[in-house]
Amino acid sequence: MVKRVRLICLILFGLGILLTSLPHAAQSFYAALHPGSGSLLTASLTETAQSQVEANPTPTPANTTPATIQYQTYLTSQSFVHVVRVPTEQFLVTPAVTEGLEQLEQFAQTAGAIAGVNGGFFDPVNQQTTSYIVVQGEQVADPTQNDRLMTNPDLTASLDRILNRSEFRQYECGEAIQYSITAHLDPVPSGCQLVSSLGAGPRLLPELALSEEAFAEIVNGEFVRDALGSQQPNARTAIGITDTEEILLVMAAQLQNAPTHSGMSLPELASFMEILGATSAMNLDGGSSSALYYRGQDNQGQDNQGQTYYGRVDAEGNRIERPVKSVLLVHAR
Repeated sequence: MVKRVRLICLILFGLGILLTSLPHAAQSFYAALHPGSGSLLTASLTETAQSQVEANPTPTPANTTPATIQYQTYLTSQSFVHVVRVPTEQFLVTPAVTEGLEQLEQFAQTAGAIAGVNGGFFDPVNQQTTSYIVVQGEQVADPTQNDRLMTNPDLTASLDRILNRSEFRQYECGEAIQYSITAHLDPVPSGCQLVSSLGAGPRLLPELALSEEAFAEIVNGEFVRDALGSQQPNARTAIGITDTEEILLVMAAQLQNAPTHSGMSLPELASFMEILGATSAMNLDGGSSSALYYRGQDNQGQDNQGQTYYGRVDAEGNRIERPVKSVLLVHAR
């Protein structure tokens, strides 16, 4: 069932991109009726703006293009999506974690980051992590130390899967820096050292791994438990890696004029990541935690000293600014 839903989303999204490439003045939106539900699913992915930050301002020969961070926005009928494209030849993407909770903007400004997104899952009651995090080769967040997670009787049967969820990793392989999205217990590749990692999940690509990572229980094709509301639209954050080792930071925000029925489902998010070029991708904490920070040129080409975009809105359409436990930040190498 999950595969079928994702395939439908991918077809609709892809058709929308094809239509937006046509020279037509009214190409901003293309809506398709989702079979069997009667709900409207926009397939346009219309790019509304783009700006860049050069990794190296030094002049380059005319026949070369400097590696840049690209900030893009896309509009669908249910979401306004912020995308940061990070070329890994010139930039690093690394996690950061705090003792309590902090706003994404505070993380980014303290570290002098160019961009960032919210990171792994945490318990808002005790402010402890439910995701593994490694920074500079040292484990700095361990979900097994969270008593509310480990002693929850409703989760006992699922703990093995919870503790082996997907994580975004940075390796040092000789002189090369490499990235991957893999399960927590997967071994480090031969000849490489694990520099950093941040767990979240579920894996979005190459296939959505809801039940494998204990985010949902599906019986006879029907959801009997769905911890993330995966099939419903909500604010979402994700990270992806392309074939060219470009890293994608993506935050799908709810629309302020539709606070209860906007955002993306996880199958839609997976399809979106695939169309952006990701071959592997992972969902991050979402909902009220969803946020993306960017420092560079804004949509009008003016210098932006640092702007945070939030994903979730309340019933009145106001953006929700929630402090988080961990983040992923972008720095120049």
